[in-house]
Amino acid sequence: MKDQLEALRLEIERDVKAAGTLESLDEIETKYLGRKGDLTNLLKGLANVKAEERPLFGQMANQVKEFGLDLIAARREELNREKASKIAETERVDVTEPGIRPPEGHLHLMTQTIREITSIFEKIGFYRPRYPEIDWDYYAFESLNMPGDHPARDDWETFFMDAPVGTGKKQGKMVMTPHTSNAQAHELERHEFPVRMLSIGKCYRRQSDATHAPMFHQFEGLLVDKGVNLTHLRGILDYFAREFFGPGRVSRIRPHHFRFTEPSFEVDFSCGVCNATGMVNGQKCKLCKRGWLELGGAGMVHPNVLKASGVDPNKYSGFAFGWGIERLAMMKEGTRLDDIRILYQNDVRFLKQF
Repeated sequence: MKDQLEALRLEIERDVKAAGTLESLDEIETKYLGRKGDLTNLLKGLANVKAEERPLFGQMANQVKEFGLDLIAARREELNREKASKIAETERVDVTEPGIRPPEGHLHLMTQTIREITSIFEKIGFYRPRYPEIDWDYYAFESLNMPGDHPARDDWETFFMDAPVGTGKKQGKMVMTPHTSNAQAHELERHEFPVRMLSIGKCYRRQSDATHAPMFHQFEGLLVDKGVNLTHLRGILDYFAREFFGPGRVSRIRPHHFRFTEPSFEVDFSCGVCNATGMVNGQKCKLCKRGWLELGGAGMVHPNVLKASGVDPNKYSGFAFGWGIERLAMMKEGTRLDDIRILYQNDVRFLKQF
């Protein structure tokens, strides 16, 4: 048995040194030193050895096993170092080499426009509160001097909520606001003057075509104080035209009718292509056709609107103005949009242009 143990030791040493992979090394350990390996099978022969010799052969068997395990551990460490060295060579990273920049998103065109509008009005003292985009009929219509039979209060025009009918100032149905003008009533109820409000929010109407969407954004400007008159409104409109569209652009107002302002006006801005002449190189301007671009509405706050919020119209006066932000972006030079709906189709090829 002594010769057999020595022969087994030599076999283990030979095979371990020849092992070229960690997998083959595991196979060698199982073959020679495993529970059913050669060493275990050899020790079964101890039953045929004299009793006084068994401790000696048992000690020799343990020495062979420890020798094999140490040898395998050392070889495994060598193979791991070799493997790591190969990985370092084949998968080496040059940290100084320029990488591939991952795709980056950016602000949506509407967000960019909202931020620009906000910045323009903040420079002249306007602040931006937030008011509900789902509100009571009172704030959306009643407080804005709209009678019960006004077309805007028709189910075919406005999205009414399937919710309990309210009472008091929270009277009528709840509605997805068709405009941001509900902010006027909320802000005036605070009775903190002067009011220089810029309200921006989503609006909802039952319309969908190239120039209308069922969801769109508006901004509402409101200035109420003592001694406010129409010349202040004209000054702010010209200021906005110059700041948003560029130097040389001006505004004009045309008589119109809105329930919540009196007098009321449509607001136009001069065309930047033909400089408000309507002609380019002897031809009619393709953008505006007549020299001006219609944008939105404005006017002096109706006394009934002031009264509805508990404000004395004999003491305070003011004006309001506002229009769709999508249309504003579409009219800006260089945008060239012919369909408002493309803004919300999530087409990356379109969005990444802005």
